[in-house]
Order: sequence, then structure tokens, then C-alpha cells
Amino acid sequence: MTKKNETTETTEPSEATGATEERETRPVGLGVVGWLRWGWRTLTSMRTALILLFLFALGSVPGSIYPQRSVDPGRVARYFQNSPTEAEWLDRFWMFDVFTSPWFAAIYLLLFLSLAGCVFPRVVVHFKELRKKPPAAPRNLRRLPQNAAFDGDLTVEEAAARLRRDRFRVVTGPDWVAAEKGYLRETGNLLFHVSLLALLFAVGAGALFGYRGNVLVVEGEGFSNTVAAYDRFIPGQQVSAESLEPFSFTVKDFQATYIASGEKRGQPLDYSATLSVQDTPTSGPRDVELKVNEPLDVNGTLTYLIGHGYAPTFKVVDGKGNTAFEGPVPCLAGDQMTYTSECVIKVPDAQSDQLGFLVRFLPTTVPNGKAWVSVFPGAANPTVQIFPFSGDLGLKSGQPQSVYQLDTKSLKPLGKMSAQPTPLNVGDTKELADGAGTIQFTGVKEWISLQMAYDPGRLPALIAAALAVIGLVLSLTVQRRRVWVRMKGRQVTVGGLTRTEGGGASFAEEFAEIVTKLRGATPSEPSEHPEPEDRSEDVSAPDREPVSPSTRSSEE
Repeated sequence: MTKKNETTETTEPSEATGATEERETRPVGLGVVGWLRWGWRTLTSMRTALILLFLFALGSVPGSIYPQRSVDPGRVARYFQNSPTEAEWLDRFWMFDVFTSPWFAAIYLLLFLSLAGCVFPRVVVHFKELRKKPPAAPRNLRRLPQNAAFDGDLTVEEAAARLRRDRFRVVTGPDWVAAEKGYLRETGNLLFHVSLLALLFAVGAGALFGYRGNVLVVEGEGFSNTVAAYDRFIPGQQVSAESLEPFSFTVKDFQATYIASGEKRGQPLDYSATLSVQDTPTSGPRDVELKVNEPLDVNGTLTYLIGHGYAPTFKVVDGKGNTAFEGPVPCLAGDQMTYTSECVIKVPDAQSDQLGFLVRFLPTTVPNGKAWVSVFPGAANPTVQIFPFSGDLGLKSGQPQSVYQLDTKSLKPLGKMSAQPTPLNVGDTKELADGAGTIQFTGVKEWISLQMAYDPGRLPALIAAALAVIGLVLSLTVQRRRVWVRMKGRQVTVGGLTRTEGGGASFAEEFAEIVTKLRGATPSEPSEHPEPEDRSEDVSAPDREPVSPSTRSSEE
């Protein structure tokens, strides 16, 4: 009892020393270096790399669902026109610029760092593994998952030679042979991951030193590859105006063919644009047929055909008899099946009031009761419906305006507005109310939207993708396996072990062939299987990996 009280008094801290003892037993914090080390290990773990790879693929999905400004700004404009509220919210999350968004760039950079931290240490380990010799043969090979024994006059040199012919790496001892092959499995695995890194690097280099741009060109008009000529230009950080390839072209003609009858009537068959191209300012022109997925290539700068539409031509005469506007007006198709399109004409030079027009273009017009509709995307019977306005267009306010939209809040309608005004055929003229002038529908042209892209990482990315596929095939098909042979007098014992999970079935067939070759018998001759040896014998050997009991054969 006294001893218990003494122990209690000894372990109970006094008031004077309690704070000191509490500080001594408090857990030590990680500190800045510790937290950095923990963060790096977490980032470079295989689990984190897989999660980031999944997020990278998941983050690319919106880029294929929603139109992208870098590819088709016209579709983005129509999205804002048809669903302005939804488009505004989507734009806040960069859904129309997915691949240039900050969140996609963050996933990209983290994935690059994670893969680099995973792969490079494994490359060093694999290089050391390639230089190591196969481990010596265990003493009791009958305990291995694959084993066989037979009588014969096999020597160490003969066994080593036969295994070398099967492309095994061989090490010999006084009465044993150790062989191993299948290093291409890990090599393929590392090649796959290194190729992914190279692919990410190529994509990043292309974004840094490349550029993309979009432009809309009407038939008969031209384009020069300068920054000012683009409707939208997205340069890399290392791209300047002088680095653009100095080519130019003129759109001579555009043809779109459609199915004329049957259930698929109106579906497109082919799009083709004829360009007159000058590769340099001093070179002569050459005609090029531009089609979908068949881009124009000028020294690595690719020009893709990505869209088309109609551009009806008009002549506007103001109230004082002056020609205030004359030329084509690109229209955006609201219905892709019939190409019923809408466009806007702004005439700021008209006197005495500025003029604005909303135009509905119908490629193949037919009456539908009191309305007119288009029934075919081809321009078989083109007409236009015009809604005229006058007043201040607001172009001098300094606020940017879309060429496809007309703000009618501060404008006055000219005449009585109708939901279905009488359409004008080619050559018809419409008199404007209040003596504001006239507008004449003079013809129909077509426009094409083009994307110019220069990507120096395109070829390296293709090579990296091909190497990734090769590495993946190697890592899935090649097995790592070891074979040992022991000779004791005339008795030869052969053992085999696969280091690939789930590869025992296929290795069993290969092992049987190896035993047959070592016996020097034909495949039709049966192998001998003597009684198992004493299994109490030690099976340990230098550098030998333990064999899991679950992998032993059912014969033992």
C-alpha cells in the first residue's frame, strides 16, 4: 500500500513543473518543410495522378458539348442570342473557352507535375533493375508454382545456351542456371507514362509558340494572314505579328450539295471552296480546293473550313438619293435544316437619319398560308423579308456592338410592321416610309468561316500518342518471369515463377515448352514427374523473392 502511494506521488506532476512536462509531451508539428514534403508526396502519388487524369478527361467534356469561341464564334453568338441568360452563366465558368480557362490550366499543370514526380523516380529504379543479374536458383525448385524434373545428361552450358536462344538473361553457377526475361513490361509501362508527359509538353509548347484565328470570308473577297485581318485571334505568349506566315488567298467559289429527295432530304453531302492562294507575296497564285477535314497547309499553318452560310447583297439609297450602302451581308442560320437565316444591316452614313434593317433570308421560299417558309437549304428560290428602322444607331457612343444584332429600343419603325412582310425576290426594291429611301435585294453570295492554326507541337504530340499506345500494349501483353535449372547428377529440376499477377495460366504453357526444350524431346513426348523431394530442405537463396503460399500449385 505504501509502495502504491509512493508511485502515485512520483507520477503526479507538481504545480511548479506541470507546464514544463506538458510542453515536453506535446506532439511536434510538421513545420513548413514537413508540410511541403507531405504535399509533394501526395501530389506525386499514383492515386493523385489517376484522379487528375480523370479530371483532365472530365474537364474536356464541356469543350465538345458547348461551342468554343476559338473554333466557331458564330455558334457562340447564336447561343447568346437564343439563350442569353444561360449563356451568361456558362460564360462565367468559361464553358465557351474551356481549353484556355484557368481551371483547365490548373488541372493540366498539376497533372504534369504529378506524372513527372511519379515517372522519373521509377525510371531510375528500372534502370538499376536492368543492370541487376537474375537471382541465384533456390535449393528446392519443387516448391515453386511451376516445376518439373527429369533425368538426363544436361550440362550447365547446354541449359544456359537453350535459355539464351529464348531471349532470357542468364546467370550460371556450379550446378545451376538462373534466367529471367520480361523487362519490356515495366519498360512499356514507363514508356506509356513518359509519352503522356511528352504529350502534355507538346500540347503546352503548341499553345506557347502557336496561334489560332477565325475569319469569315464572303465569295469574291480575300484574306491576308495578318493580325488585323482576323475576326478573332488567339496568339501564344511567344507569338508576334512578324511570326505569322505571309500568305493570302481569295475565295473564288463555294459549293454546298444536299440530298434532294427522300427521307434525308436537305442533309448535306459535301462542302467545297475554291481558293486562289499565294504562299508568299512574290509567288504566283495557285488554285486549291478546300474541304472539311482537308485543310490548306502553308508551311505548317493550316486553314480549316469549319462553317458556311448565306450573304445576300443589298443596295441602300437614302432619302437624298445617295447610295449609302452596297454589298453583301453575312447571315446566321437559325435553322440548320432549311438554313432560314437572319442578319442585320446598319447604315450610319444615310441622310438625314441613320437606317437599320432586320433581314430574314429564305433560301427556298414557299408560301405556307399567310406566311412564307424555306423548305430546302439550297438557294433554289431565295427571298428576303425586311424590317426597316431609322434613328440613332448608337455607333458613336464608343460601346462595342455586334454586327449580328440591332438594338431597336432607340429606333423608329419605318411604316407598319408585320410579322410576315412580303418577301423580296432578287432584283426587287422596297420603298421606305417617310421618304427615307429605298433598299434593293441585288443577289445572293455565300460566306465561309475559316480557322487558321499554327501548332508546332502537333507532330511531337502525334509521335508521343503513338509511343503511348505501344507502351500500353507492351505493359498489358508482356509478362515478367524467371526460370531456374538445377542439375544433381543425372536428375534435372526446373522451376518457374511469374512476377505478373494473373499471368500464371499463360506462363504454364511457356514453362512446359521450356522444359521440353531442356529435355531435348519433341512436344509429343510426355514429361517425367518423379515423386516430390523432401520439402523440409531450405529453399532460400541470395536475392530470391519469397513465394506467396496462395500461388503454389494444387499438386503440392
